[in-house]
Amino acid sequence: MASKYAAEPATLEAAVFEPIRAGGIPDQGEGVRAIVELAQDAMTVGVIQVPTEGLGAGLPAGVPLLLDRRKGAAPISSLKDLIDKHRQEPARRLGTASTTTLQSFIDLVDRHKDDGSVVFAKTAWPEPALTAVIDYHDLDGTPRWGNHRIRYAFPVTDEFKVWIEKNGKAMEQAEFAAFLEEHAAELSAPFGPEVTEYEALFKEKFATPNDLIALSRSLEVFVGARVKRQERLSSGERTVEFVEEHTNTKGEKVEIPGLFMVSVPAFVDGDAVRIPARLRYRIQGGSIMWFYQLYRWQFWLRDQVKNDLDTVKQKTALPTFEGSPEA
Repeated sequence: MASKYAAEPATLEAAVFEPIRAGGIPDQGEGVRAIVELAQDAMTVGVIQVPTEGLGAGLPAGVPLLLDRRKGAAPISSLKDLIDKHRQEPARRLGTASTTTLQSFIDLVDRHKDDGSVVFAKTAWPEPALTAVIDYHDLDGTPRWGNHRIRYAFPVTDEFKVWIEKNGKAMEQAEFAAFLEEHAAELSAPFGPEVTEYEALFKEKFATPNDLIALSRSLEVFVGARVKRQERLSSGERTVEFVEEHTNTKGEKVEIPGLFMVSVPAFVDGDAVRIPARLRYRIQGGSIMWFYQLYRWQFWLRDQVKNDLDTVKQKTALPTFEGSPEA
């Protein structure tokens, strides 16, 4: 018959006390029991609370830690990751929402804002944008996470991109004539104050959209012709004279305006930005190259972003800043 002790005891306590009860070992009373309890404690896993008083602001009263006394185990570890895995809803709001229109940005900020929310603006080219930090630091100095944000990256129109891309770049006569025809809808007649300010500044005459379309068609006629001469009139206007190379006929003069006004929406669903442009050309060996120079276009673009920032400030009643929030 097998011995009653042949099987391994279920617990350390059984291993120690069963022989005592069987009469094999004298009972040493509480001393032996204390040893057993210490041995059992050395093999257990438990949760302890570490008080945080005096360790700084923003901490709970106690931090739970896992105390693992088993051999070979990490003695102390955080329970945060384990607890977070079992959350049924987030501990706090975080992440960045992206909006595609200014009104959507305003509406979403209104939905989530609190007393500490602010709006930052990147007003310079490239990639102007608005960023609302919903959980920004409180006015009383209490820091907050700053992880819940709403962003509006101003969507630049294709038309505005083309004007910026071609700015200052020389074009052959046929290319320039086609460019003016293609972008006729983005040309504007100057307002009275614009005429007064910019004609005095540049000593040039403004062209109307009709003047520029007429110019483009005149240039199309003289594609391949040679420039005979150029002159500036006392009025400030300029002319170039074209002559066909294979004939001796008298060339025809074409009047060249010095200024024109571009009126194009810089941002999708946004107002048009008005930018003065100087019309330029270079003559080299009888051929002519054309280009334009947008006057202070970055200033006008930044002005548009600032206007939209003012709109956000009025409609959300939040403080606004030009710059970037903390990373």
